[in-house]
Amino acid sequence: MIIAVDGPAASGKGTIARALARHYGLPHLDTGLLYRAVGLAVLEAGGDPASASDALEAAHHLSSALDDPGLKSEAAGKAASLVSVHPDVRAALLDRQKRFADQQGGAVLDGRDIGTVIAPHADAKLFVTASPEVRARRRCDELLGMGLDVHLEAVLHDIRSRDERDSARSAAPLRMADDAALLDTSDLTIEQAVAAAIALAENRPFTAAND
Repeated sequence: MIIAVDGPAASGKGTIARALARHYGLPHLDTGLLYRAVGLAVLEAGGDPASASDALEAAHHLSSALDDPGLKSEAAGKAASLVSVHPDVRAALLDRQKRFADQQGGAVLDGRDIGTVIAPHADAKLFVTASPEVRARRRCDELLGMGLDVHLEAVLHDIRSRDERDSARSAAPLRMADDAALLDTSDLTIEQAVAAAIALAENRPFTAAND
């Protein structure tokens, strides 16, 4: 069983994807971490994430572990949003993601283009979203919990900027797959959102187009 979980930043898709992976006993990949790793590598090399050549060089020599705490930083997140617009970078990471999705037994992947590009044949597709204000508040609380000095207005601006870049990029833009189920978590607790996601995955009426 392959489950694709897409959505914008701080929508709750990562939490939901991890919960689905635990529920079904499947391996999980947060594909955004791959782009964060590339972005962080560019920054550490003194390069520019907006430069296609700098980003592609980092993607071809990606060695950062995906459990590196530095990948959760705001700097890595901003860099990831910049490097992800480069078509060559996305192509360099494409095979790795597809192989993970197609491994024996299935997998759960979350990102921006799982249901549309990485695994359009997924058995279940969810598009997880929430209002920008709710997402900014969640991200702000997360960063404050990490001891970082952040302000809600700045986080909201960053969220909206990422949404615009992710949706407007020419390579694999953020969009809901035609056969995905929409899950708006704006007014849901984590427990409610996870329960709703499991129910959608169990019913999977939106996979009929793939049957």
